[in-house]
Amino acid sequence: MGKKEHSYGYLSRIMYGMAEFYGGGAFVIINTFFTVFLTKALGMPAALAGTIPLVGKVWDAVTDPIMGNITDRTKSRFGAKRFYIFIGGIVSSITFVLMWLTISSSSMTVIYIFYLSMYCLFSTGFTILMVPYNGLLPDMIDDYSMRSRFSSVRMIWSTLGSMVCGLVPTFIISNNLDTTAYLKCAVLFGVLFLVTTMVTFLGTWEKQKEPVVTSLSESFPQAASVFQSHSFRLFIGLYLFGQCGMDFVSGMAVYYVDDVLNGYGNGYFTYLMAVLLISQLTGMLVFAPIMSHTSKKFTILVGAPIRLIGTLGLLAFSYEGASIVPILLLTALIGFGNAATLSSIFAIMADMAEVDELITSIHRPGIVSGMATFARKISSGLSAAIIGFLLSAVGYDEILANQGQRQSLATQHGIAIIYIIVPAILITCLIIVGVLFPLTGKEFAIVQKEIARRKGEDSSAITDEEIKVCEKVTGMSYDRLWNKDNARLKR
Repeated sequence: MGKKEHSYGYLSRIMYGMAEFYGGGAFVIINTFFTVFLTKALGMPAALAGTIPLVGKVWDAVTDPIMGNITDRTKSRFGAKRFYIFIGGIVSSITFVLMWLTISSSSMTVIYIFYLSMYCLFSTGFTILMVPYNGLLPDMIDDYSMRSRFSSVRMIWSTLGSMVCGLVPTFIISNNLDTTAYLKCAVLFGVLFLVTTMVTFLGTWEKQKEPVVTSLSESFPQAASVFQSHSFRLFIGLYLFGQCGMDFVSGMAVYYVDDVLNGYGNGYFTYLMAVLLISQLTGMLVFAPIMSHTSKKFTILVGAPIRLIGTLGLLAFSYEGASIVPILLLTALIGFGNAATLSSIFAIMADMAEVDELITSIHRPGIVSGMATFARKISSGLSAAIIGFLLSAVGYDEILANQGQRQSLATQHGIAIIYIIVPAILITCLIIVGVLFPLTGKEFAIVQKEIARRKGEDSSAITDEEIKVCEKVTGMSYDRLWNKDNARLKR
């Protein structure tokens, strides 16, 4: 279908972005409560619990490239990506609920294997959904600025998902030792996630194209070939540093409020999450037009320092008895800055397919989005694993936690340091990579124009300046571009 048959208005943007309610919300629940569920409610050692998401990411290293390849190889009357969004929405919603079942066993080995298996099942379902979804926008819209508008609405849905998934569970899981509360929460959100993904399936479109002719055995060489792109390598840096920083905030928030501030029972956690997410939604509304009129890189370099200031400011107030007011004000800064970085990172993702096409001459957004989705889940898995190891390193006692008792003063101080210093380091890395990132609207237009030349759709001659831009963005010499061998396909 041609793009003139479709509206680019607000309703289309809303329906496109609605699946991100799931994408943004599911990992808020998982990062915030899954390790807490395992350690506090089930009594699993923190270091052991932290390895479950990490092992799940090793599994993703297999499934994400394969799913990207499958998406690019599929032809469907619905569009390949929309077809898998439909299938993935159903599968991942069911498996999300399965993660929170409680089994009767006195063997920690059995318990560990069960929750590892459930996590891997969910992760596979999430892959089926999110790899095609992350690759959908390039096959819907070509315009750089319009992609930014669609991505901005998607990020608003992400923030709404984060808000609902960050706040509602705090009312349902009022006692973090109650296993039934976690399951009730999972069932509620499993239904919500299913509904929102189905709306996206119904409300989007996809340009029909010939499927890429490859075998599944070529999934891994193709996935690796995506990293030839200089822009994509830096994008992965933006993605990992930007997302890991917030994963640490959400993953450590319960421990910070409960064990450092001793305020979980006073509703401090609900206040903290409410302020964080409302400020993030406000930031989305503020930064969306700024990003459209400047660049995605610019908003990263504005938002990241705001996040850094808010994070480091918490050092002065992270102890039991500290006033909650300055903590909430600093948390608002963190959420506001995160809105800028998160919106920009997801908007940049849609542009990576064109840079890859210039290198390989093949339009393969599925493979590109597969590696981006893998990076997202790696950020979550690494964060959970590192949190588990660091909690053990500062002396976190899961027996005391399971009994509802306080941790030692030294452990409380250690938790505060983890909550503040690790995100600060990651935000600093985000700023550095943001400065180095080479792609703005100007460069993207040159990439699209060069692709049109290569396809015979533009007869203009390339200038020396444009050659330099193509080489800077791709990281390859101009004479090596537009070559199928760069995709590492078998001849």
